[in-house]
Amino acid sequence: MAFVEPITLSLRGVTLEPLTLHHEAGLRAAAADGQLWKLRVTSVPEPEQTRQYIEDALAMREAGNRFAFAVLDAATGQVLGSTSFHDILPAVKRVEIGYTWYAQRVQRSHVNSTCKLLMMTHAFESLGCHVVGWRTDNFNFASQAAIERLGAQKDGIIRGHALRRDGTIRDTVMYSLRSGEWPEVREQLLCVLDKPR
Repeated sequence: MAFVEPITLSLRGVTLEPLTLHHEAGLRAAAADGQLWKLRVTSVPEPEQTRQYIEDALAMREAGNRFAFAVLDAATGQVLGSTSFHDILPAVKRVEIGYTWYAQRVQRSHVNSTCKLLMMTHAFESLGCHVVGWRTDNFNFASQAAIERLGAQKDGIIRGHALRRDGTIRDTVMYSLRSGEWPEVREQLLCVLDKPR
Protein backbone atom coordinates (compact mmCIF):
# COMPACT_ATOMS: atom_id res chain seq x y z
CA MET A 1 0.00 0.00 0.00
CA ALA A 2 1.32 3.45 -0.94
CA PHE A 3 2.00 5.96 1.83
CA VAL A 4 0.05 8.62 -0.08
CA GLU A 5 -3.16 7.06 -1.41
CA PRO A 6 -5.35 8.75 -4.04
CA ILE A 7 -7.55 11.38 -2.42
CA THR A 8 -9.44 14.51 -3.44
CA LEU A 9 -9.17 17.47 -1.06
CA SER A 10 -11.42 20.52 -1.19
CA LEU A 11 -11.80 23.75 0.77
CA ARG A 12 -12.80 27.38 0.17
CA GLY A 13 -13.52 26.99 -3.53
CA VAL A 14 -10.31 25.08 -4.32
CA THR A 15 -10.12 21.35 -5.10
CA LEU A 16 -7.04 19.17 -5.34
CA GLU A 17 -7.59 15.99 -7.30
CA PRO A 18 -5.08 13.37 -8.43
CA LEU A 19 -3.39 14.52 -11.63
CA THR A 20 -4.27 12.44 -14.71
CA LEU A 21 -3.97 12.79 -18.48
CA HIS A 22 -7.57 14.06 -18.35
CA HIS A 23 -6.10 17.35 -17.05
CA GLU A 24 -3.73 17.87 -19.98
CA ALA A 25 -5.65 20.63 -21.81
CA GLY A 26 -6.46 22.47 -18.59
CA LEU A 27 -2.88 22.29 -17.39
CA ARG A 28 -1.62 23.61 -20.72
CA ALA A 29 -4.06 26.54 -20.53
CA ALA A 30 -3.06 27.34 -16.93
CA ALA A 31 0.64 27.43 -17.85
CA ALA A 32 -0.13 29.67 -20.84
CA ASP A 33 -1.61 32.26 -18.46
CA GLY A 34 1.63 34.19 -17.96
CA GLN A 35 3.79 31.90 -20.15
CA LEU A 36 5.08 30.40 -16.93
CA TRP A 37 7.48 28.00 -18.63
CA LYS A 38 9.69 31.01 -19.46
CA LEU A 39 10.58 31.46 -15.78
CA ARG A 40 14.01 29.90 -15.29
CA VAL A 41 13.42 29.09 -11.61
CA THR A 42 10.29 26.93 -12.01
CA SER A 43 9.41 23.50 -13.41
CA VAL A 44 6.32 24.55 -15.39
CA PRO A 45 6.02 22.52 -18.61
CA GLU A 46 6.13 24.12 -22.03
CA PRO A 47 2.82 23.58 -23.91
CA GLU A 48 4.10 20.73 -26.07
CA GLN A 49 5.64 19.04 -23.01
CA THR A 50 2.47 19.00 -20.88
CA ARG A 51 1.58 15.37 -21.63
CA GLN A 52 5.14 14.25 -20.82
CA TYR A 53 5.01 16.29 -17.59
CA ILE A 54 1.88 14.38 -16.52
CA GLU A 55 3.29 11.02 -17.62
CA ASP A 56 6.47 11.69 -15.63
CA ALA A 57 4.39 12.60 -12.56
CA LEU A 58 2.35 9.39 -12.94
CA ALA A 59 5.56 7.31 -13.23
CA MET A 60 6.88 8.92 -10.05
CA ARG A 61 3.55 8.18 -8.35
CA GLU A 62 3.87 4.54 -9.40
CA ALA A 63 7.39 4.50 -7.94
CA GLY A 64 6.02 5.92 -4.67
CA ASN A 65 8.10 9.10 -4.50
CA ARG A 66 5.68 11.74 -5.82
CA PHE A 67 1.92 12.27 -5.77
CA ALA A 68 0.80 15.08 -8.08
CA PHE A 69 -2.49 16.97 -7.89
CA ALA A 70 -4.33 19.17 -10.35
CA VAL A 71 -5.49 22.36 -8.63
CA LEU A 72 -9.05 23.18 -9.71
CA ASP A 73 -11.58 25.94 -9.25
CA ALA A 74 -14.21 23.97 -7.35
CA ALA A 75 -17.10 25.90 -8.90
CA THR A 76 -16.07 25.65 -12.56
CA GLY A 77 -13.68 22.69 -12.66
CA GLN A 78 -11.13 24.90 -14.42
CA VAL A 79 -7.51 23.85 -13.87
CA LEU A 80 -5.57 26.54 -12.00
CA GLY A 81 -2.22 24.76 -11.72
CA SER A 82 -0.56 21.80 -10.06
CA THR A 83 1.15 20.83 -6.81
CA SER A 84 2.61 17.63 -5.40
CA PHE A 85 3.75 15.66 -2.40
CA HIS A 86 7.25 14.50 -3.32
CA ASP A 87 10.39 12.98 -1.82
CA ILE A 88 7.97 10.79 0.12
CA LEU A 89 9.76 8.92 2.93
CA PRO A 90 7.29 6.54 4.63
CA ALA A 91 9.87 5.12 7.07
CA VAL A 92 10.42 8.50 8.71
CA LYS A 93 6.94 9.86 7.90
CA ARG A 94 8.17 12.81 5.90
CA VAL A 95 6.90 14.38 2.69
CA GLU A 96 7.81 17.52 0.83
CA ILE A 97 5.40 19.85 -0.94
CA GLY A 98 6.55 21.15 -4.29
CA TYR A 99 6.28 21.12 -8.07
CA THR A 100 3.82 23.92 -7.31
CA TRP A 101 2.71 26.48 -9.85
CA TYR A 102 -0.46 28.41 -10.66
CA ALA A 103 -1.89 30.36 -13.57
CA GLN A 104 -0.80 33.98 -13.31
CA ARG A 105 -4.36 35.21 -12.67
CA VAL A 106 -4.60 33.33 -9.33
CA GLN A 107 -1.09 34.04 -8.07
CA ARG A 108 -1.12 36.11 -4.86
CA SER A 109 -4.71 35.04 -4.24
CA HIS A 110 -6.10 32.67 -1.60
CA VAL A 111 -5.37 29.65 -3.85
CA ASN A 112 -1.81 28.91 -2.68
CA SER A 113 -2.61 29.32 1.03
CA THR A 114 -5.69 27.10 0.62
CA CYS A 115 -3.66 24.39 -1.15
CA LYS A 116 -0.99 24.48 1.55
CA LEU A 117 -3.64 24.25 4.27
CA LEU A 118 -5.22 21.23 2.55
CA MET A 119 -1.90 19.48 1.98
CA MET A 120 -0.41 20.14 5.41
CA THR A 121 -3.64 19.08 7.10
CA HIS A 122 -3.58 15.83 5.12
CA ALA A 123 0.13 15.26 5.78
CA PHE A 124 0.06 15.90 9.52
CA GLU A 125 -3.45 14.79 10.47
CA SER A 126 -4.17 11.91 8.05
CA LEU A 127 -0.74 10.56 7.09
CA GLY A 128 0.77 11.17 10.53
CA CYS A 129 3.84 12.92 9.14
CA HIS A 130 6.50 14.12 11.57
CA VAL A 131 7.93 16.62 9.08
CA VAL A 132 6.76 18.42 5.94
CA GLY A 133 9.49 19.98 3.82
CA TRP A 134 9.89 22.40 0.93
CA ARG A 135 12.78 23.17 -1.43
CA THR A 136 13.22 26.02 -3.86
CA ASP A 137 15.73 27.68 -6.15
CA ASN A 138 18.04 30.12 -4.36
CA PHE A 139 16.94 32.81 -6.84
CA ASN A 140 13.21 32.11 -6.48
CA PHE A 141 12.69 34.81 -3.88
CA ALA A 142 8.90 34.83 -4.27
CA SER A 143 8.78 31.12 -3.44
CA GLN A 144 11.09 31.55 -0.45
CA ALA A 145 8.92 34.38 0.91
CA ALA A 146 5.75 32.29 0.43
CA ILE A 147 7.28 29.31 2.26
CA GLU A 148 8.49 31.51 5.11
CA ARG A 149 5.02 33.10 5.40
CA LEU A 150 3.69 29.60 6.09
CA GLY A 151 5.87 29.44 9.20
CA ALA A 152 8.39 26.92 7.83
CA GLN A 153 11.96 27.12 9.10
CA LYS A 154 14.96 27.41 6.79
CA ASP A 155 17.11 24.31 7.24
CA GLY A 156 19.94 25.43 4.99
CA ILE A 157 21.20 25.58 1.43
CA ILE A 158 22.43 22.66 -0.68
CA ARG A 159 24.99 24.17 -3.02
CA GLY A 160 25.35 23.03 -6.64
CA HIS A 161 22.28 20.83 -6.19
CA ALA A 162 20.24 20.68 -9.40
CA LEU A 163 20.00 21.81 -13.00
CA ARG A 164 17.68 24.61 -14.06
CA ARG A 165 15.83 24.41 -17.37
CA ASP A 166 18.41 26.76 -18.92
CA GLY A 167 21.26 24.40 -18.03
CA THR A 168 22.70 26.45 -15.16
CA ILE A 169 23.27 24.78 -11.81
CA ARG A 170 21.19 26.00 -8.91
CA ASP A 171 21.64 26.07 -5.17
CA THR A 172 18.58 24.72 -3.36
CA VAL A 173 17.10 26.33 -0.24
CA MET A 174 15.56 23.73 2.11
CA TYR A 175 12.73 24.39 4.58
CA SER A 176 10.73 22.25 6.99
CA LEU A 177 7.87 22.27 9.46
CA ARG A 178 7.62 19.75 12.31
CA SER A 179 4.38 18.23 13.55
CA GLY A 180 4.64 20.06 16.89
CA GLU A 181 4.66 23.38 15.03
CA TRP A 182 1.63 22.50 12.91
CA PRO A 183 -1.21 23.59 15.28
CA GLU A 184 0.12 27.17 15.47
CA VAL A 185 0.80 27.30 11.73
CA ARG A 186 -2.70 25.96 11.00
CA GLU A 187 -4.30 28.70 13.10
CA GLN A 188 -2.19 31.35 11.38
CA LEU A 189 -3.15 30.05 7.92
CA LEU A 190 -6.84 30.05 8.86
CA CYS A 191 -6.47 33.62 10.14
CA VAL A 192 -4.85 34.71 6.85
CA LEU A 193 -7.57 33.01 4.81
CA ASP A 194 -10.33 34.61 6.90
CA LYS A 195 -9.08 38.13 6.15
CA PRO A 196 -11.30 40.02 3.66
CA ARG A 197 -9.94 39.81 0.11
